[in-house]
Amino acid sequence: MDEAAIWREMGDEGLRRLVAAFYRRIPGDDLLGPMYPAQDLVGAEERLYLFLCFRLGGDSRYPDQRGHPRLRVRHGPFRIGMAERDRWLQIMGEAMRECEVAPEVRVELEAFFAQVADFMRNQEPSQGGPPPFGQPAE
Repeated sequence: MDEAAIWREMGDEGLRRLVAAFYRRIPGDDLLGPMYPAQDLVGAEERLYLFLCFRLGGDSRYPDQRGHPRLRVRHGPFRIGMAERDRWLQIMGEAMRECEVAPEVRVELEAFFAQVADFMRNQEPSQGGPPPFGQPAE
């Protein structure tokens, strides 16, 4: 399955539900919550949704509105190390479970999200960190 097949499988509504499930978890998260200003949470949710639509074969609203994604530049002000990367992946994994993303789609999304999240790191790896991708914290 390629990335465009994810779009065909999930569609606009499926991606919107996934992103909404992800962002419902962010404000209460001790590690990632502070990175997302409460006054722009709705905007952040919309930007992720539009980025995923664009990147996974949907429409071009994201680049039409915001230009090239420039993800590392846009996230440059935030400390993103292994712990932040792993927590982001964990929360997205929980959102995929909540939305009951089909197993074959989930495998592809996990690979995509892991690649992008790793690319976003701007801090050296450290010991420890949250549980593996999609596993709930204890």
